[in-house]
Amino acid sequence: MSLEELIKFSNEVTSKIYFDYDLKKSNWFNIGGKTKIYFKPDNLPDLIIFLKKFGNKEKIHILGAGSNTLISDKTFNGVVIKLGKNFSNISILPNGVIVAGSACLDKKLSDFALENEVGNFEFLACIPGTVGGGLKMNAGCFNKEFRDILISIQAIDKKGRVLTIPANKVVFEYRNNNLPEDLIFLSASFKGEKKEKKKIKEEVIELKNKKDSTQPTKIKTSGSTFKNPINQSDKKVWQLIKESVPLDTSFGDACISDKHCNFFVNKNNASFDDMNKLIKFVQEEVQKKTGIILEKEIKILE
Repeated sequence: MSLEELIKFSNEVTSKIYFDYDLKKSNWFNIGGKTKIYFKPDNLPDLIIFLKKFGNKEKIHILGAGSNTLISDKTFNGVVIKLGKNFSNISILPNGVIVAGSACLDKKLSDFALENEVGNFEFLACIPGTVGGGLKMNAGCFNKEFRDILISIQAIDKKGRVLTIPANKVVFEYRNNNLPEDLIFLSASFKGEKKEKKKIKEEVIELKNKKDSTQPTKIKTSGSTFKNPINQSDKKVWQLIKESVPLDTSFGDACISDKHCNFFVNKNNASFDDMNKLIKFVQEEVQKKTGIILEKEIKILE
C-alpha cells in the first residue's frame, strides 16, 4: 500500500492512523521498536473499510493489552492494529449472557460479572490480557479456561467480512484453537450463572491471593513464557526449568523471576535480543536435560 492511499484513507475516517509508531510502551515487557503503520480503529465501519482496502496487501498483527507479547527492536514491516475503546463495551442480556468487546480487559469483564451477580467469571480477575487475546489462546488459570464460558464469537476476516462463530464450531485446546490465524475477534458472548455477590467476591479474593503468592506482580514481565508440556510430561514447566537451568541465568537485563521461573523479567532496559536469548537458552537447556521441547506461550512480533 502506498503512503498516498493511506493518507487518503485517514482523511475519510475518524479513526487514527500513525506512521513509524513506537511500540515499546504498548507491551508489558517494555521492549520493542516501531511499526511501519499503527491503526487504531474506533468503530467497526472504519475497520471494515481498512481491511477491504488493505487487508490482503500487508502483514497485520493485532495487539491487545500486550501482556504476552515480545516485540522486536527492529521496525515491524506491516500494520499493527489496536482496537479502540468502542471495542471494549460490555452488556448483559436478560438471560445472564454477557457480551464483551474483544478490547475489553479480562479483569473489567470479571468486575462487571461481579457487579451483576453473575458467577463463572471469577478466574478472569487473574488474567492480565483482553477478551480477544483470551479467545485467541484459550487463556485460563486455576482449572478454568475461556472455552468453559464461551457461547459465540463475532469476528472479521481480512476481506472485511463479519462472521459469527458458535463455540461448538471451535476446537479449543490447551492455549490454542483451530480458528484461522488472520481472524480478528470483535466480541464474544459468555454464559454465566446467578450467584451471590458476596460469594463471587470471596472467590475472586481467594484466586488473587493464590496468584500473588506464586507469581510476580508490578514488574516488566509477560506472564508464562512457555506452555506446560501436557502430552510430554506430568511435570509443570516451572519444575522442568528449575531442574534444568541455573535460575540466576541472565542476558543483559533479561532474567528469570525469582518468584516463578516460567516468568521472565526485564530488570531495567533489556533488549529484544536479550530476552530472546534467554528464551532460547532455557528451551535448549530443558531439551538437553529432559528431551522435552518447550513451546512458547508468549507471542513474538518481529
